Amino acid sequence: MSTDASIRAADTRAEARALSAAAATAGHAPSIHNTQPWRWRVTSNELNLYLDHSRGLEITDPDSRLAVLSCGAALHHALVSLATAGWHTLVARMPNPAHPDHLAQVRIDHRIPVTPAAVRHLQTIALRHTDRRPVVSDPVAADKLHSIVTAVESAGAHLHLLQPDQVYDLATAVDHAQRTESGEAAWQAEVTYWTGGTRPLGSGVPDAAIPDRAPQTTVPGRDFGHHGDLPISEAHENAATFAILYAPEDGRLDWLRAGETLSAAWLTATELGVSVLPLSAAIEVAVTREHLRRLLADLGHPQLVLRFTTADPAGTAAPHTPRIPAEQVIERA
Repeated sequence: MSTDASIRAADTRAEARALSAAAATAGHAPSIHNTQPWRWRVTSNELNLYLDHSRGLEITDPDSRLAVLSCGAALHHALVSLATAGWHTLVARMPNPAHPDHLAQVRIDHRIPVTPAAVRHLQTIALRHTDRRPVVSDPVAADKLHSIVTAVESAGAHLHLLQPDQVYDLATAVDHAQRTESGEAAWQAEVTYWTGGTRPLGSGVPDAAIPDRAPQTTVPGRDFGHHGDLPISEAHENAATFAILYAPEDGRLDWLRAGETLSAAWLTATELGVSVLPLSAAIEVAVTREHLRRLLADLGHPQLVLRFTTADPAGTAAPHTPRIPAEQVIERA
C-alpha cells in the first residue's frame, strides 16, 4: 500500500472512531422523562440521527415536539464530541422531507484545531444533570445570565428572561397545565410507566431523582404523581430566574434547533456554576403553550421553560439519571 493510501485509510478509521464516539456521547443528552428518543446510524463517514417512536410519549407529547427537541440536544452533544476530536462537520437538518423522522445527517469535512471551549463542553457533558431540588441562594449574576443568553442566540434561538410579575403568570400557566394532565387517566398511566419499575432498562426517572416532598417553589416543578427519594430542604426557593426558550417558527426543524440550543445553554450554565431545570408542562398543553406565547408578546413560539439557580453551594449533586446501553440506540453499518 502506498503512503498516500495508508494515510487515507488511517483517516477513514479515525473518522469512523470519531463518529462512533460522538453517537455514544450523545447518549448523555437530556430528554423528556429521560426517554432518550433517538436512534443513530453510523457509517465510516456519516452519522444519521432518527426519532425513535418506541420511546415516545403518546399522551404527554402526541406531536413529538419534545421528543424532537430532546434529539436536538443529543445532536449538539454529538457535534461537541466531533469538534473536540478536531473535526469540522457538515450538518443537514431534516435532510429528507419524505422521511420526517430522519432528523439530521452529519458528515465529517476536514480537520480543525481543537479549541479550549470545545474541550470544556465535552468535559461538562459528563457533569451536566437535572436537579429538581429548590435552591436557596443568591440570585444568578447578571453576567452569567448574559453568557447563557449569548450561547442560546449563537445556537440559533432566543431566550426571554421573565420579569417578576411575569413569573406569577408563568406559575399560573404551569399549575393549570399540570392539573389538566393529572386529570387524565392515560397521562397518569404514562408518567407512572416512565417513573416506575417497568420502564426500559437505562431510561426514565428513578425515585432518587424525584423530590421526597412537594418543593416550595413559586413555579411548581414536574408532578410525577408520587414523591420520590431525593431529599430537599423545607426552605422556599427565593432567587430563581425563569426564562422561555423560543424559536421564530414552530415546526420540526425549530424543535430540533431548540434542542441544540438547550444543550448549548445548559453546558454553558453548568460551566458557570448555574443549575438548569427544564419545565415542559406548560408546553405540553396547547392552551398554556399559547399563554406562554402571549408572555413573549408574540415574538416567537415557546419551546421550553427554564429555571436558572445558583448551583448548590454545598456542592452536593443530585443523582444522575440512568442511560440506555449504547448498542441499543446505535446501529453501525
